[in-house]
Amino acid sequence: MEIYQLKVFLEVARCLSFTEAADTLNLTQPAVSAKIKCLESELETPLFRRLGRRIELTQAGEYLLEEGPGLVDLESRLVAEIEEIKQGKFSTLKVGCMPDVLSNWLPSVLYKYRRIYPDVQTKCLQFDAVEPLYRAIKTGEVDIAVSDLSFSTFDEMLGLAIGSVHYSLIVSSSHQLAQRPWLSLKELADHAWVLPPEGVPSRIMLQKRMQELGLNLTDFAQLEVVDAASLMRTYLLQGHYLGFVSDFEFQMECEAGLLRRIPLEEFALGTPLFLLMAKRLGRALGLTGQPASRSGLGLEPIRQFLAMVQGQPGVAQGLLAKGSSFPSPLTAPSAETPEKVPRFQAPNFLVRSGGTSGTETINLTIGTQNRTIQTVTAGLIIQRLGLLEHFLPREGRYSGVQYRLRWADYDSGAPIVAGLEAQQIDIGVLGDYPLLLSAAAGDSTAPAAGTRLISFVASNLDGTGNDIIVPQHSTLDCIDDLAGRVIAVPFGSAAHGMVMRSLHHRQILNDVTLTSIDSAGPQRSGRSSAPVDGYAYFAPFHEIARHKGQFRRLLHENLDGLPTFHGVVIRAALAEQYPEIAVAYLRSLLAAQYWYATQPMATTLVSRWVKMDAAIVTKTLRSSASDQANVVYLPETQLRTDWLQAHIQQLGQIAGQEHLGQINLDRWMQPEFLERAIASF
Repeated sequence: MEIYQLKVFLEVARCLSFTEAADTLNLTQPAVSAKIKCLESELETPLFRRLGRRIELTQAGEYLLEEGPGLVDLESRLVAEIEEIKQGKFSTLKVGCMPDVLSNWLPSVLYKYRRIYPDVQTKCLQFDAVEPLYRAIKTGEVDIAVSDLSFSTFDEMLGLAIGSVHYSLIVSSSHQLAQRPWLSLKELADHAWVLPPEGVPSRIMLQKRMQELGLNLTDFAQLEVVDAASLMRTYLLQGHYLGFVSDFEFQMECEAGLLRRIPLEEFALGTPLFLLMAKRLGRALGLTGQPASRSGLGLEPIRQFLAMVQGQPGVAQGLLAKGSSFPSPLTAPSAETPEKVPRFQAPNFLVRSGGTSGTETINLTIGTQNRTIQTVTAGLIIQRLGLLEHFLPREGRYSGVQYRLRWADYDSGAPIVAGLEAQQIDIGVLGDYPLLLSAAAGDSTAPAAGTRLISFVASNLDGTGNDIIVPQHSTLDCIDDLAGRVIAVPFGSAAHGMVMRSLHHRQILNDVTLTSIDSAGPQRSGRSSAPVDGYAYFAPFHEIARHKGQFRRLLHENLDGLPTFHGVVIRAALAEQYPEIAVAYLRSLLAAQYWYATQPMATTLVSRWVKMDAAIVTKTLRSSASDQANVVYLPETQLRTDWLQAHIQQLGQIAGQEHLGQINLDRWMQPEFLERAIASF
């Protein structure tokens, strides 16, 4: 097939007339007919149907009409570039982007690029909508493009994450909300909003996220749509409207103090910033796993730009070598060492707002312990930030699936274990002893029986996450003094397991009466129905009791030398039927841990959410604001077989706990879900 034949075909297809095409091409009508017949002969298929004096395209003709212009454009570009190479002046880089990227992010990057490569001429092409940008990449009108939307659904496109974009609420500095440090979309429905038209990245991002959360723009009491940033600025400054923008937009106004960005719970994580190019260029550059083209002379400016942004501070985190590991949750990303940073998934630019009518509904009930601070990254934070709604699978077999989430909060792990056994809870967040109880409750030869342990959440190597406390005036000084005494415990909790192990270690377990803490807690100011000499608690409740109830610790050492830990279990049947949901939950956990570790306000927000003193939150679970020397728990996800075996061995020696020794750890532990979750970032 010759390019000129294709040009003739495209003109005939445009006019649907051989005569008109001949006039346009300055050819005779028989010459046009001959070109088309020759092309049809080479392709061995007709391209037109003759209907009397009219013609129409066949299916093959329609396909060639859609794809052919790209070949013509490519031919024109190649001829022009070869001419430039012949003249020794091939040094042009054409970059396409949307207005927000061009007005803020791109200029400084291109300035640096020109300083390094002064002989390369750069051309910036601005597109007001994403679809024209896509066509420009596809046809070669631009060499590369920068976008905060994904093009991953297009096989001919290659996207490389080169950084992060954050979205937030934006208001006038005189707005009544301007001094709020943190907000949620659910609080803002009654306010007036101003948004750009459809097709603008920030609008697509907002609507996609709202769709995940079951929200809609129609929920806003007043909404104005404007076509220009200047109009949006007027609405924000003069009308005190709310806006939703990326951190590329309105930078000058924010720096001047006219506008203020406010973080939103629903957009706690950033999304990738992509460098886009046609996949054929990526193949030539060796970015698709194939060797780089040796004849790609015209690709040198692209290669240079890519190399520069890979080392650009604040830009390079997305370009990761294969096999990169997920960083410690407490390690913030740096330009020197690119990290796998948890991010939201960028929506594809073709995604439109509006719900889908699903054919299947999946109900998920998650049992959490919100006031047990060491578990907040596995429950409360995921819930408040809407992380699970974002990471739940919605493609392939999950296309059109509707999810119904229910978060059930409990004071301890025992009711969660019972709910898992009764199949009323699907995912549970538990301490060490109740974790083992959930395994033993359903341990059988049936593949889908019981639970599966898919991740740890937090750990304390010293085993000091649980404690026995006694009133300040108590005469009890050590654990041996508990013989003949009554201790109130939350049965089935991590503290219960600790008490049994500690008393058994001192050989006084049979001499101590354990009673339920439900009716004998220290918050009841001594009005319990039965006399109690002390209480067993898990963090942070022993700290609360010490501060508010004038109690003191009885234990001053870890008697059995075991670490304490918390983890996530999922019903085995659910993990087997929907493994992608288990992975999605762990992606949410990793994202929550990263947010808690890197967000300076995290402990303050958690303390507000649980109505607990921020100092206790900070001391219980390590964060960026913690004095790390005094923190009880550290974030932990990797499963530890040796820890589990040690707990089982010691508990199995206690009368009534022998059944724990029957747990099949090889079947119960399934670390592959965590491995897949880590690899997905």
